[in-house]
Amino acid sequence: MSLTVEQLTGYVERGLDADLARWFPDGPRVEVPASTRPVAPFLARLPHDAATALAAFDRRVRAGTLPGVLDIADWSYAFDFAANDCRILGSDHETELSDDDVWSIGADGGGNYYVVLTDGRVAVWFHEEEAVEADTQHDSLDVFLWSLVRYHAVRAGVLDLAEVEGDFRALGQPGALAPGLGLLALMSR
Repeated sequence: MSLTVEQLTGYVERGLDADLARWFPDGPRVEVPASTRPVAPFLARLPHDAATALAAFDRRVRAGTLPGVLDIADWSYAFDFAANDCRILGSDHETELSDDDVWSIGADGGGNYYVVLTDGRVAVWFHEEEAVEADTQHDSLDVFLWSLVRYHAVRAGVLDLAEVEGDFRALGQPGALAPGLGLLALMSR
């Protein structure tokens, strides 16, 4: 039976820790300063399941329990776009968004940020265009983190791509399947 987006609802609470312990038990942990801006105002703007997932993720980030492999750093988590003179454009490349409309949860190592949108979807904010790209999106933080953990596990050689490729395809997430820049394409390099 194919994996579905609905089956991943609640992944941050019930599956993330076990997956991280299985594939990334050692290594440096994420540390963010106590002064990192609070997530609560953004949580209030999210649908219930999205708020639950982000609140659970935020607790793990602030507690220092997440491995550094997830591309979370003190400069990328809760990034303040306005304070850093960065614009945020919607996927139409015209609509102006603000820090109230996105919550950064990490970066891809190339200057682009993973952001949660107020509808609960996760997308990539491309620094060159200062825009949230539609073809990089995942339906939820649960789906995104499930995908990102497996992406890093495959890249680290602790998980075989063949074991998860079918699940990635079944989930049908643009952020995983986009030719050339989706997580699945990047795992295949």
